[in-house]
Amino acid sequence: MVELQTVNEDLRNERTKCTFNQEELTNFIDGGAESTDIRRNIANFFFSDPRFKDEVPVEYLSHQEHYEQSIRKACIFYEKMKEWEEISNSNMLEIYTVIWTSGIDTAILKQSIPFAVHTIMFLPSLVGQGTQEQKEEWVGRAFKYSILGTYAQTELGHGTFIRGLETTCTYDPDNEEFILNSPTLTSYKWWPGGLGHSCNYAIVLAQLYTQGIHRGIHPFIVQLRDSETWMPMPGIKVGEIGSKMGMNSANNGYLAFNNVRLPRMHMLMKNSKVHKDGTYEKSPHEKLTYGTMILVRVLIVKSLVTSYLMKSATIAIRYSAIRRQSELKPGEREPQVLDYQTQQYKLFPVIASCLVYKFAAKWLWDKYSAVTSQLERGDLVQLPELHAMACCLKAVGTADASVSVTSCRLACGGHGYMNCSNLPNIYSLSTATEIYEGENTVLLLQTARFLMKSYETVQLGNYVSTSDSLSYLNNYNSLKKSPWTTTLDCMTSAFFQVAGSKIDDCYFTMKRLMDSGTAQEDAWNQTSIKLIQASEAHCRAFVISVYVKTLETNQFSPELMAVLTQLGELICAQWILNRLGDFLQHSNLKPNDVHSIQSLLEDCLERIRPNAVGLVDSFDIRDEILDSALGSYDGNVYERLLSEANKSPLNKEPVNRSFELYLKPFLKSNM
Repeated sequence: MVELQTVNEDLRNERTKCTFNQEELTNFIDGGAESTDIRRNIANFFFSDPRFKDEVPVEYLSHQEHYEQSIRKACIFYEKMKEWEEISNSNMLEIYTVIWTSGIDTAILKQSIPFAVHTIMFLPSLVGQGTQEQKEEWVGRAFKYSILGTYAQTELGHGTFIRGLETTCTYDPDNEEFILNSPTLTSYKWWPGGLGHSCNYAIVLAQLYTQGIHRGIHPFIVQLRDSETWMPMPGIKVGEIGSKMGMNSANNGYLAFNNVRLPRMHMLMKNSKVHKDGTYEKSPHEKLTYGTMILVRVLIVKSLVTSYLMKSATIAIRYSAIRRQSELKPGEREPQVLDYQTQQYKLFPVIASCLVYKFAAKWLWDKYSAVTSQLERGDLVQLPELHAMACCLKAVGTADASVSVTSCRLACGGHGYMNCSNLPNIYSLSTATEIYEGENTVLLLQTARFLMKSYETVQLGNYVSTSDSLSYLNNYNSLKKSPWTTTLDCMTSAFFQVAGSKIDDCYFTMKRLMDSGTAQEDAWNQTSIKLIQASEAHCRAFVISVYVKTLETNQFSPELMAVLTQLGELICAQWILNRLGDFLQHSNLKPNDVHSIQSLLEDCLERIRPNAVGLVDSFDIRDEILDSALGSYDGNVYERLLSEANKSPLNKEPVNRSFELYLKPFLKSNM
């Protein structure tokens, strides 16, 4: 932390208004005081290394220079991860989860690590889908980073629709080998992080053919580059896909195969197997193949959504406490922008979103851990619910994060448009999450399939008892009989009423269409707008309910409980007003009650105002991670803006050479 006397006066005054113990909230967000200490120690360990310092901001580097700098830093980064693993006796994946969640990696790399996919997809796939023999062959090497892997699923012509992938892998029993091919242009693998030039191995998803029969999608481990020369292996065509809106250090690549032969044991065979003679042994459950995708969606919600929300909220709140603008009352000093109700309306719901998604992400992570243990015992009962919730939380959470980051950037005016605010970079990273690891509309439709099957169970007279997220389907209609109040319990019930009613509407809309002769697939398509709206309503109801349950089941101090309750009321009020038609149509909210929601929202803004800076300070994000001239702890915004401006290469000399070359002749020609 910066010494108190160097802190901007307005920001210092804001911190004296905080009514709760910030460390209490910090510890709860981290999962306990010990976890807070671990996170801080890891951050100190990494940021104390001078090799991560940039002489030139990345926005002034060429595409190639940016990549090369990222590789240099990434190699140091992973060496330090191994050092910390030895010092702390921690698991590498646990360390990386802390690093990813807190944003240490993107702060060091300024965007993304070129071979992050190695840790979050390649390694878990080997561990989760390899046989014991395959794990002995590959996992140790991958953990030591003696090989670098990526996960090649998406193709030029197919992404979320995995069954439509075109890459083929045909078994040759005479040689006990698979033959891997890219039969079309659209079958080129496209997008895997680190594939361009950074990785020498990949887990490749391809259509398996044995004994002349198509067996569906299966994973194969493929060496892409020679370990000594790094040249592509025979039959491998590989390169980078080029510049993007953001994440340009991720080194996303393309990949094609021409009769690439793989030994039989290069198919990951924990679930499905191909025997020497080509006999195929089917997996007991085909969804087990997609375990890596579920993990990544869980990690997106747990790590990225909350990280982007917290960083953008911290930057915008601190800047709004420092920035003074216009005259609220003639003749008085310009007020802090944070005193304007419209600014509070832009920003305080973002603070609330940080926490509601943080609590929902914890539920999702705990659910993933529990279901993973169950799968090891052959219990698949809760897998559909995990898949459905990972889909909708990823979809709704990433969409909300992008909207919130934009709101924070706009709240910072022109300065928020500058790269040194870090808000443009945070936006480019957050909006990317809306389209990778499953396009959001498709993910909401996947959740909708689960909802329709579950609702059919209820219609058949069976009680939904095995699902944490769907128990409301048993009684949502009875909740409408309660009178409306602006309490958290009542508003939570209203969210369940809306979700249940929308699911009901979808179910019977499709039933009427099919009863009239419409094919099931066409009925689904004709109801798809309603279906994604039902999935979103289900997600929001669940997120709110998890937040309320978290408040009910944890022992917070009265001061912190008051603030957390205000944030819960605020996000409920905003979400209800944003979907007012749904709540008037489907819940016990009546037109005469709407004014109470608006009054509650305005009251929450006023009550949260003294704690706004204290709340974002509780997120405990280091200046190095924020990487923002607007959001630093000391609040010296204008000094930092000028300092960043002077880093521009154009400011190295008072007169640029373009004057002599172009401007001077141009001006003379017009005299």
